[in-house]
Amino acid sequence: MAKAAARKKNSVAPMIEFSRTRDIPFNRIRLSESNVREIDVEQGLDELTRDIDRREDLVMGLNVHAVLDEAGAETGDFETPAGGRRYRAIARLVAAGRFAADGLVPCLVKKANAKTSAVDDSYAENVIRLALHPLDQFKAFKRMVDGGMSKEEVADAYRTTPRYIAQRLRLARVAQSLLDAYARSEMTLAMLEAFTVNTDHARQEQVWEAIQRSHNRQPWNIRDLLTETTVPTDDKRAQFVGVEAYEQAGGVMLRDLFSDEDEGWLENPALLDRLVSDKLKGIADEVAAEGWKWIEVDTDLPYGHDRGLRVLTGTFPDLSEEERATREALREEYERLEAQHADYDELPDDIDARLGEIEAALSTFENRPAIYDAAEIARAGVFISIDRAGELVVARGYARPEDEAPVTVDGEEDAGDGESDAEGGAVAAQASVQRAVITIGGEPVDAEEDEDDSIKPLPERLVIELTAHRTLALHEALANNPHVAMTALLHRLVMQRYHYSAPTGCMEISVRQQRFGVQGADLGDTPSAKAIDERFDAWQADVPSDEGALWDWIAALDDASRMALLAHCVSYGVNALYERPNPHSGSGVSQFGLDRRLSGADRIARATGFDMVVDAGWRPTVDNYLGRVTKPRILEAVREGAGERAAQLISHLKKGDIAKEAERLLAETGWLPEPLRMVEHDEPATSGEGDEALPAFLADDDELSDEEDEGLRAIAAE
Repeated sequence: MAKAAARKKNSVAPMIEFSRTRDIPFNRIRLSESNVREIDVEQGLDELTRDIDRREDLVMGLNVHAVLDEAGAETGDFETPAGGRRYRAIARLVAAGRFAADGLVPCLVKKANAKTSAVDDSYAENVIRLALHPLDQFKAFKRMVDGGMSKEEVADAYRTTPRYIAQRLRLARVAQSLLDAYARSEMTLAMLEAFTVNTDHARQEQVWEAIQRSHNRQPWNIRDLLTETTVPTDDKRAQFVGVEAYEQAGGVMLRDLFSDEDEGWLENPALLDRLVSDKLKGIADEVAAEGWKWIEVDTDLPYGHDRGLRVLTGTFPDLSEEERATREALREEYERLEAQHADYDELPDDIDARLGEIEAALSTFENRPAIYDAAEIARAGVFISIDRAGELVVARGYARPEDEAPVTVDGEEDAGDGESDAEGGAVAAQASVQRAVITIGGEPVDAEEDEDDSIKPLPERLVIELTAHRTLALHEALANNPHVAMTALLHRLVMQRYHYSAPTGCMEISVRQQRFGVQGADLGDTPSAKAIDERFDAWQADVPSDEGALWDWIAALDDASRMALLAHCVSYGVNALYERPNPHSGSGVSQFGLDRRLSGADRIARATGFDMVVDAGWRPTVDNYLGRVTKPRILEAVREGAGERAAQLISHLKKGDIAKEAERLLAETGWLPEPLRMVEHDEPATSGEGDEALPAFLADDDELSDEEDEGLRAIAAE
């Protein structure tokens, strides 16, 4: 028993004893022939030397062993089998006078009874080590910068560029959950780089969650998802306004630091569109000073916008002698520079820039604005837009058929008043004072200072938006009145069955849901939209997905449920939208079809007892109506809804202030604009124009009481 215990005690491994460290003069150390690194020993030595010089210290000392004489005694000299690159770097510093030849160097002195050889030590130091994980590098750079170092200082210390450091810092600031996924090798470095384009951690995590379930996990797809609501810098609107102007206006940029083209995205499309509109409006005002009758402005003019218009013929002024001499000098310089550099594969930057300047200068001579007759200008217009490269396009001189001068027949003047000969002169005289009608995106730009008191037609886009509200609200009204829905359905089917020309009217029993290509921003928040969505979800939860099971399920429903489901489905067929009639009926809706559609919508509204104010909760606001129409239109609305006295109290204000006050004055009046009103049976519509009579409660212009008058004055004064 005692012998077994003794054997167990003797079998225990001895404790490890590390070698000692000491400072040794550099001139007592030499390279060892046992060092295994023999190839490319100078590679990276510049960086290491700079790092030691910057630190004025070693991160790791030299591994040395004592040199023995023939008798086995230490000579006081040492060899370094591990640390040869550090030794060579220190030698360079000695040669440069940055370190004394006998300066002390921290060393790990190999113990005399070491079990491993010098070659073993050299090999182990160069092989048994693990490179730093890229994520640790990102975080290390971040800690350095957070600790007070600049990106430039970190870049200089590690012989790289500030851009590289900026890239690594951006990577370190990605959402922690994504960094953890990268550390677990669940995504590649290229994927992590793609996530840096958007600094919103919540959005980064949403995209990561989405692509985890997708087969497409390419970096380009990640960038697309992170920037899907933004505008790229190569968009023509961004090119037109300029990124600098956008940022000066408070716009936020998203940038891809890992793209060679330094790609970027504008995060505020609404701001960009406003800047584009403002810049185009300023240009349109300058062009309007030339006396044109109308100016149509749009970032994308529709195809065929100039079809059917007469193009004016202008003349170009002759160049002066000085201008001709300048043009010839520029041409000669251009030809000389081209000849001098004909053999160059790539032009020097300064020569390339100069040639570009000459081309731009010559183009001003070739593309001089035409001169038009003043009488022609007074009845013609201009198209202003932006081309694909973001360059301004101003196309002058287009006359509409309705604006052409009166023609003469058999030598007699059409006017019949003997003043036709002076017509051109009269129009030319008016051109100097004529104010062009400017439209941007199809809607007129209010020129408040020049606005007369006449009531102009509502903008077509606004009418479409308002009737979209009415269409959606009628969906809701019909869905809640199964009896009327059944009547509408049977009416439509019987009309088709018995060949009463089967007009479509407003019931499109296909049945398909209307998609509102033009709509106000508030349409989705209306009570009608929310109620329709809730009802759709409720039915969807019960409806079987199998076609056969669906038939059986419907057949088993009680009458009340069947009627409710019928009303729900039929309601989607209502189309009460206004759209521009096509007089040729080749496509779209004819005037007759549009009249039938709107008349049918009124029929359903009356039958359901539907009211846009009570049931749909519609109120006139600055955004959905009052800020979109002219000042006389606003005053007319207040006059109809709140009375003449209320209109007089705000008539002196500027248009923006009038719109705000009108919103408050009309909030509880139940006033509706024409497209949302309904023609009453006892008040027939006016002939020809399609106008609808006003509801009775809007026609009441009784005088206000003194108390009501004081209340209105207080509101207007705020």
